[in-house]
Amino acid sequence: MMEETFQKIEEQISQAIYPGASLAYFQKGKWQEAYFGTQDGSEPVKAGLIYDLASVSKVVGVGTLLILAYQSGQLDLDASLKSYYPAVENEKLTIRDLLTHASGIDPFIPNRDQLNQEELIAAINKITVKEEKDFLYTDINFILLGLMLEYQNKQTLDQLFQDKIFGPWQMTETSFGPREMAVPTVKGQKAGLVHDPKARVLGVHTGSAGLFSNLRDLERFVNHYLTDDFAEDLVKNYSYSSKERSLAWDLQDDWLLHTGYTGTFILINIPQQSAAIFLSNRTYEKDERAQWILDRNELIEIIKKDLLA
Repeated sequence: MMEETFQKIEEQISQAIYPGASLAYFQKGKWQEAYFGTQDGSEPVKAGLIYDLASVSKVVGVGTLLILAYQSGQLDLDASLKSYYPAVENEKLTIRDLLTHASGIDPFIPNRDQLNQEELIAAINKITVKEEKDFLYTDINFILLGLMLEYQNKQTLDQLFQDKIFGPWQMTETSFGPREMAVPTVKGQKAGLVHDPKARVLGVHTGSAGLFSNLRDLERFVNHYLTDDFAEDLVKNYSYSSKERSLAWDLQDDWLLHTGYTGTFILINIPQQSAAIFLSNRTYEKDERAQWILDRNELIEIIKKDLLA
Protein backbone atom coordinates (compact mmCIF):
# COMPACT_ATOMS: atom_id res chain seq x y z
CA MET A 1 0.00 0.00 0.00
CA MET A 2 2.91 2.37 0.75
CA GLU A 3 5.29 0.92 -1.81
CA GLU A 4 6.20 4.18 -3.53
CA THR A 5 6.77 5.86 -0.16
CA PHE A 6 9.09 3.09 0.99
CA GLN A 7 11.03 3.28 -2.26
CA LYS A 8 11.43 7.05 -1.97
CA ILE A 9 12.69 6.79 1.63
CA GLU A 10 15.22 4.11 0.66
CA GLU A 11 16.30 6.27 -2.28
CA GLN A 12 16.76 9.33 -0.09
CA ILE A 13 18.83 7.30 2.39
CA SER A 14 21.01 6.04 -0.47
CA GLN A 15 21.50 9.69 -1.50
CA ALA A 16 22.65 10.50 2.08
CA ILE A 17 19.74 12.93 2.60
CA TYR A 18 19.30 11.37 6.05
CA PRO A 19 20.88 8.23 7.60
CA GLY A 20 17.57 6.62 8.56
CA ALA A 21 13.93 7.21 9.41
CA SER A 22 10.97 5.97 11.42
CA LEU A 23 7.58 6.07 9.70
CA ALA A 24 4.07 5.49 11.03
CA TYR A 25 1.02 5.69 8.80
CA PHE A 26 -2.71 5.45 9.48
CA GLN A 27 -4.71 3.88 6.70
CA LYS A 28 -7.97 1.95 6.59
CA GLY A 29 -8.47 2.30 10.33
CA LYS A 30 -5.12 1.10 11.64
CA TRP A 31 -1.58 2.23 12.33
CA GLN A 32 1.45 0.55 10.82
CA GLU A 33 5.13 1.32 11.35
CA ALA A 34 8.25 0.93 9.22
CA TYR A 35 11.94 1.56 9.95
CA PHE A 36 14.70 2.42 7.53
CA GLY A 37 18.48 2.82 7.60
CA THR A 38 20.58 3.74 10.60
CA GLN A 39 20.73 6.40 13.29
CA ASP A 40 24.38 7.25 12.72
CA GLY A 41 25.75 5.11 9.89
CA SER A 42 25.97 1.97 12.01
CA GLU A 43 23.27 1.71 14.71
CA PRO A 44 20.04 0.51 13.03
CA VAL A 45 16.76 2.41 13.29
CA LYS A 46 14.30 0.38 15.39
CA ALA A 47 10.99 0.67 17.24
CA GLY A 48 10.72 3.08 20.19
CA LEU A 49 13.44 5.58 19.25
CA ILE A 50 13.14 9.08 20.68
CA TYR A 51 13.63 11.98 18.25
CA ASP A 52 14.08 15.74 18.59
CA LEU A 53 10.83 17.01 17.06
CA ALA A 54 12.13 20.54 16.43
CA SER A 55 9.23 22.69 15.14
CA VAL A 56 6.76 19.82 15.20
CA SER A 57 6.78 20.80 18.89
CA LYS A 58 4.62 23.79 17.91
CA VAL A 59 1.58 21.61 17.20
CA VAL A 60 2.27 18.90 19.79
CA GLY A 61 2.33 21.50 22.57
CA VAL A 62 1.24 25.13 22.31
CA GLY A 63 -0.78 24.71 19.11
CA THR A 64 -2.94 21.95 20.54
CA LEU A 65 -3.51 23.79 23.83
CA LEU A 66 -4.70 26.89 21.97
CA ILE A 67 -6.91 24.91 19.58
CA LEU A 68 -8.54 23.25 22.60
CA ALA A 69 -8.99 26.65 24.27
CA TYR A 70 -10.49 28.18 21.11
CA GLN A 71 -12.89 25.32 20.46
CA SER A 72 -14.10 25.45 24.07
CA GLY A 73 -14.79 29.20 23.81
CA GLN A 74 -11.95 30.26 26.12
CA LEU A 75 -9.88 32.08 23.48
CA ASP A 76 -10.74 34.99 21.18
CA LEU A 77 -8.60 34.68 18.05
CA ASP A 78 -8.88 38.38 17.23
CA ALA A 79 -8.12 39.66 20.71
CA SER A 80 -4.75 41.30 21.22
CA LEU A 81 -1.95 39.22 22.66
CA LYS A 82 -1.37 42.04 25.16
CA SER A 83 -4.86 41.56 26.61
CA TYR A 84 -3.82 38.01 27.57
CA TYR A 85 -0.11 38.66 28.17
CA PRO A 86 0.68 42.21 29.40
CA ALA A 87 4.47 41.76 29.25
CA VAL A 88 4.50 42.00 25.45
CA GLU A 89 5.19 45.51 24.19
CA ASN A 90 3.20 45.55 20.93
CA GLU A 91 -0.51 46.24 21.31
CA LYS A 92 -1.63 45.19 17.81
CA LEU A 93 -0.51 41.56 17.71
CA THR A 94 -3.50 39.22 17.79
CA ILE A 95 -3.75 35.54 18.69
CA ARG A 96 -4.83 34.77 15.12
CA ASP A 97 -1.78 36.62 13.73
CA LEU A 98 0.56 34.47 15.79
CA LEU A 99 -1.22 31.15 15.24
CA THR A 100 -1.19 31.63 11.45
CA HIS A 101 2.31 33.18 11.17
CA ALA A 102 0.93 36.44 9.80
CA SER A 103 2.02 38.69 12.65
CA GLY A 104 4.37 41.12 10.93
CA ILE A 105 7.07 40.20 13.44
CA ASP A 106 10.66 40.84 12.41
CA PRO A 107 12.36 37.85 14.10
CA PHE A 108 15.87 39.37 14.17
CA ILE A 109 17.23 39.70 17.73
CA PRO A 110 20.59 41.49 18.06
CA ASN A 111 23.29 39.41 19.78
CA ARG A 112 20.75 36.62 20.33
CA ASP A 113 23.35 33.93 20.97
CA GLN A 114 24.89 35.97 23.79
CA LEU A 115 21.62 36.34 25.72
CA ASN A 116 20.64 34.26 28.73
CA GLN A 117 17.11 33.03 29.31
CA GLU A 118 15.81 36.14 31.06
CA GLU A 119 17.41 38.47 28.51
CA LEU A 120 16.06 36.47 25.56
CA ILE A 121 12.51 36.52 26.92
CA ALA A 122 12.80 40.29 27.49
CA ALA A 123 14.00 40.78 23.89
CA ILE A 124 11.14 38.66 22.53
CA ASN A 125 8.60 40.66 24.55
CA LYS A 126 9.93 43.81 22.82
CA ILE A 127 10.20 42.26 19.35
CA THR A 128 9.81 44.57 16.34
CA VAL A 129 6.44 44.30 14.55
CA LYS A 130 5.91 45.72 11.07
CA GLU A 131 2.65 47.17 9.74
CA GLU A 132 2.46 44.65 6.87
CA LYS A 133 1.17 41.29 8.06
CA ASP A 134 2.11 38.95 5.25
CA PHE A 135 2.85 35.30 5.98
CA LEU A 136 6.27 34.80 7.54
CA TYR A 137 6.98 31.62 9.44
CA THR A 138 8.94 32.41 12.60
CA ASP A 139 9.50 30.72 15.95
CA ILE A 140 8.87 34.01 17.76
CA ASN A 141 5.12 33.69 17.11
CA PHE A 142 4.87 30.47 19.11
CA ILE A 143 7.38 31.49 21.76
CA LEU A 144 5.11 34.45 22.55
CA LEU A 145 2.04 32.21 22.60
CA GLY A 146 3.84 29.88 24.99
CA LEU A 147 4.78 32.73 27.30
CA MET A 148 1.14 33.84 27.21
CA LEU A 149 -0.02 30.37 28.25
CA GLU A 150 2.46 30.32 31.13
CA TYR A 151 1.26 33.73 32.32
CA GLN A 152 -2.42 32.81 32.06
CA ASN A 153 -2.08 29.42 33.77
CA LYS A 154 0.72 30.23 36.24
CA GLN A 155 2.52 27.05 35.15
CA THR A 156 5.56 26.39 32.98
CA LEU A 157 4.94 24.81 29.59
CA ASP A 158 6.28 21.42 30.62
CA GLN A 159 3.72 21.31 33.44
CA LEU A 160 0.91 22.52 31.19
CA PHE A 161 1.68 20.01 28.46
CA GLN A 162 1.83 17.17 30.97
CA ASP A 163 -1.42 18.16 32.70
CA LYS A 164 -3.49 18.93 29.60
CA ILE A 165 -2.05 16.78 26.78
CA PHE A 166 0.63 14.23 27.60
CA GLY A 167 -1.02 12.85 30.73
CA PRO A 168 -4.62 12.64 29.47
CA TRP A 169 -3.51 11.31 26.06
CA GLN A 170 -1.07 8.77 27.57
CA MET A 171 1.96 10.24 25.83
CA THR A 172 4.43 8.80 28.32
CA GLU A 173 7.61 9.32 26.26
CA THR A 174 7.09 12.95 25.23
CA SER A 175 8.89 15.77 27.05
CA PHE A 176 11.28 18.67 26.70
CA GLY A 177 14.92 17.83 26.10
CA PRO A 178 17.68 17.22 26.67
CA ARG A 179 16.87 13.51 26.47
CA GLU A 180 19.49 10.85 27.03
CA MET A 181 19.59 8.08 24.43
CA ALA A 182 17.69 10.12 21.82
CA VAL A 183 18.63 9.77 18.16
CA PRO A 184 21.63 12.10 17.59
CA THR A 185 20.97 15.19 15.45
CA VAL A 186 24.57 16.35 14.87
CA LYS A 187 27.57 14.09 14.29
CA GLY A 188 30.13 14.45 17.06
CA GLN A 189 27.64 16.09 19.43
CA LYS A 190 26.24 14.28 22.43
CA ALA A 191 22.92 12.60 21.59
CA GLY A 192 19.83 14.08 23.19
CA LEU A 193 20.85 17.75 23.20
CA VAL A 194 18.19 20.12 21.94
CA HIS A 195 19.02 21.10 18.36
CA ASP A 196 17.26 24.47 18.28
CA PRO A 197 19.47 27.25 19.75
CA LYS A 198 16.65 29.36 21.20
CA ALA A 199 15.07 26.27 22.77
CA ARG A 200 18.38 25.39 24.43
CA VAL A 201 18.32 28.79 26.17
CA LEU A 202 14.58 28.99 26.92
CA GLY A 203 14.24 25.38 28.11
CA VAL A 204 10.75 24.56 29.40
CA HIS A 205 9.54 28.05 28.39
CA THR A 206 9.88 27.29 24.66
CA GLY A 207 6.64 27.27 22.68
CA SER A 208 8.34 26.69 19.33
CA ALA A 209 10.68 23.68 19.68
CA GLY A 210 12.52 21.47 22.17
CA LEU A 211 10.11 18.54 22.55
CA PHE A 212 11.24 14.94 22.07
CA SER A 213 8.95 12.01 21.30
CA ASN A 214 8.58 8.69 19.47
CA LEU A 215 6.19 7.15 16.95
CA ARG A 216 3.91 5.48 19.48
CA ASP A 217 3.26 8.67 21.46
CA LEU A 218 2.68 10.65 18.27
CA GLU A 219 0.22 8.02 17.05
CA ARG A 220 -1.77 8.61 20.24
CA PHE A 221 -1.52 12.36 19.60
CA VAL A 222 -2.73 12.09 15.99
CA ASN A 223 -5.58 9.76 17.00
CA HIS A 224 -7.15 12.66 18.90
CA TYR A 225 -6.97 14.90 15.84
CA LEU A 226 -8.59 12.19 13.73
CA THR A 227 -11.46 11.49 16.13
CA ASP A 228 -12.03 14.25 18.72
CA ASP A 229 -14.56 17.06 18.36
CA PHE A 230 -11.99 19.81 18.94
CA ALA A 231 -10.38 19.11 15.54
CA GLU A 232 -13.55 18.99 13.44
CA ASP A 233 -13.26 22.55 12.12
CA LEU A 234 -9.51 22.68 11.50
CA VAL A 235 -9.64 21.90 7.78
CA LYS A 236 -10.29 25.49 6.73
CA ASN A 237 -8.38 28.71 6.35
CA TYR A 238 -8.01 30.85 9.50
CA SER A 239 -5.42 33.28 8.15
CA TYR A 240 -6.00 36.86 6.99
CA SER A 241 -2.79 36.69 4.92
CA SER A 242 -2.41 35.42 1.35
CA LYS A 243 -1.12 32.06 2.67
CA GLU A 244 -3.83 29.65 3.75
CA ARG A 245 -3.23 28.28 7.25
CA SER A 246 -5.25 26.35 9.77
CA LEU A 247 -4.72 27.12 13.46
CA ALA A 248 -1.06 26.24 14.17
CA TRP A 249 -0.95 23.88 11.14
CA ASP A 250 -0.13 24.41 7.51
CA LEU A 251 -3.18 23.73 5.34
CA GLN A 252 -2.81 21.92 2.01
CA ASP A 253 -6.28 21.18 0.66
CA ASP A 254 -7.67 18.69 3.24
CA TRP A 255 -4.25 18.00 4.77
CA LEU A 256 -2.90 19.43 8.00
CA LEU A 257 0.91 19.47 7.96
CA HIS A 258 3.68 20.54 10.28
CA THR A 259 7.37 20.04 9.70
CA GLY A 260 10.47 20.25 11.89
CA TYR A 261 14.02 21.41 11.11
CA THR A 262 15.66 18.15 12.19
CA GLY A 263 13.78 16.16 9.53
CA THR A 264 10.40 15.48 11.10
CA PHE A 265 6.79 15.98 10.02
CA ILE A 266 3.20 15.06 10.84
CA LEU A 267 0.58 14.87 8.09
CA ILE A 268 -3.14 14.43 8.85
CA ASN A 269 -6.23 14.22 6.65
CA ILE A 270 -9.25 14.31 8.96
CA PRO A 271 -11.96 13.92 6.25
CA GLN A 272 -10.18 10.90 4.74
CA GLN A 273 -9.04 9.51 8.14
CA SER A 274 -5.46 9.15 6.98
CA ALA A 275 -2.19 10.28 8.57
CA ALA A 276 1.57 9.85 8.58
CA ILE A 277 4.37 10.57 11.06
CA PHE A 278 7.92 10.81 9.72
CA LEU A 279 10.89 11.08 12.09
CA SER A 280 14.49 11.42 10.95
CA ASN A 281 17.74 13.12 11.89
CA ARG A 282 18.53 14.68 8.53
CA THR A 283 20.90 17.19 10.21
CA TYR A 284 23.26 14.44 11.41
CA GLU A 285 25.83 14.55 8.60
CA LYS A 286 25.00 17.89 6.94
CA ASP A 287 22.53 20.75 7.02
CA GLU A 288 21.44 21.63 3.49
CA ARG A 289 18.12 23.23 4.35
CA ALA A 290 17.06 24.49 0.91
CA GLN A 291 17.65 21.10 -0.72
CA TRP A 292 15.98 19.33 2.21
CA ILE A 293 12.78 21.34 1.72
CA LEU A 294 12.62 20.14 -1.89
CA ASP A 295 13.34 16.52 -0.93
CA ARG A 296 10.90 16.63 1.98
CA ASN A 297 8.10 18.11 -0.11
CA GLU A 298 8.59 15.42 -2.75
CA LEU A 299 8.31 12.73 -0.08
CA ILE A 300 5.19 14.35 1.43
CA GLU A 301 3.41 14.34 -1.94
CA ILE A 302 4.22 10.64 -2.44
CA ILE A 303 2.93 9.82 1.05
CA LYS A 304 -0.32 11.69 0.37
CA LYS A 305 -0.80 9.74 -2.83
CA ASP A 306 -0.06 6.36 -1.20
CA LEU A 307 -2.31 7.03 1.78
CA LEU A 308 -5.32 7.76 -0.42
CA ALA A 309 -4.67 4.98 -2.96
